[in-house]
Amino acid sequence: MKLNPFVTSSRRKNRKRYFNAPSHIRRKLMSAPLSKDQRTKHGVRALPIRKDDEVQIVRGHYKGQQVGKVIAVYRKKFVIHIERITREKANGATVPVGVHPSNVSLQLQFLPSKKIPHI
Repeated sequence: MKLNPFVTSSRRKNRKRYFNAPSHIRRKLMSAPLSKDQRTKHGVRALPIRKDDEVQIVRGHYKGQQVGKVIAVYRKKFVIHIERITREKANGATVPVGVHPSNVSLQLQFLPSKKIPHI
């Protein structure tokens, strides 16, 4: 049962808001679940992904490969690019494969020395 009358449960409206979301909201939408040890350490289930985080792919074609570093967070396309996860194009060029953050497990979060984590 919906409790808040100001929030819609319409699939159509929710999809519209998801795909038309501005960048600062897409940051939250692009959260990745933490690994088991990180989850107990921080006491939180998922965190927004950022560049230089170390992740492991747990779903899809590239799952089970070694831990890789996030090289780009592409908010416009809702994907992240991970080092060593590439494919070869027909002309021979290699391009990074986009992976949705929900399909990875956050192993180690990059925390600059001067910044306080947003946990």
